[in-house]
Amino acid sequence: MTVREPESLDEAPLDDAARLDAALPHDIDWTKPAPGSIASRFAAPSGEIAVVSVGNPLHPRVVLVPGVSGSKEDFVLVMPVLAASGYYVQSLDLAGNYESASAGPAADQHYSYELFTADLVAFLEAGSPAHLLGYSFAGTIAQLTLVQRPELVRSLALLATPPEPGNGFRGVKILGPFTWMATGRVGAALMTWGIVTNKNRVPPSRLEFVRMRFEYTTRRSMEDIIRLMKRAPELRPQLRAAPIPKLVAVGSRDLWPLSLHADFAERIRAELAVYDTGHSPCETTPHQLARDLLRLYSKVDGPRG
Repeated sequence: MTVREPESLDEAPLDDAARLDAALPHDIDWTKPAPGSIASRFAAPSGEIAVVSVGNPLHPRVVLVPGVSGSKEDFVLVMPVLAASGYYVQSLDLAGNYESASAGPAADQHYSYELFTADLVAFLEAGSPAHLLGYSFAGTIAQLTLVQRPELVRSLALLATPPEPGNGFRGVKILGPFTWMATGRVGAALMTWGIVTNKNRVPPSRLEFVRMRFEYTTRRSMEDIIRLMKRAPELRPQLRAAPIPKLVAVGSRDLWPLSLHADFAERIRAELAVYDTGHSPCETTPHQLARDLLRLYSKVDGPRG
């Protein structure tokens, strides 16, 4: 896989995946399921989790996990591409988020790494071992799942995942050095404000969808996840030792500097893929992300499709 530094992305020749991404409509209806999608509910340890599946259940399995305040719809452009290439693709909302809002801890307890990991492990156990992708915060959950239950994970992809242990926000551009002062409540409020006021400059339909999603996602889950992201576990030695193929995929304008992602990829013996976009390659460069995921999967499954 070719790793492209951000300064050379504009000069890189377009392949078929890049051309397909360039031809995507400016705005799409994010509430519209991918063709062939099947919605279901899964009884996870923390409660009922919303799931969407695309493809033939007899094919090799892929599980895509969205991050804080996200949802399975974040992968609506990626899932059909993977399914068309011979994979059974599933995504699920984290406990407390969007259509899994009712799942979570008891009223006197907090959302925790243990809760999210137990939910993901149970979901993987309910089917065949999977190629696993964790997006942003869920990348840490995917890492914990691999370390705790390696037999369930066939390959690991980390999409725009915080690249450092400890306070995962400390490396964030500009504001990173000051994030130690922000509480979970303040962090969740700032995240919500930034998204609903469209600081990410997303198209109108995307903005309408994420604003609607906040009506379901619990503020309690967001506050707890922000706290968790400020004490991310050190898993790099275990990831480095894991014998499965690994990929770190990021936008050149991600929240964290590319140098941190590159160092992370090197430390865990993962390939690095960089796209000419921001924090959400699954939304903005889905065909290029799918291309690199399929290359990753082929190291386990051989050519498919």
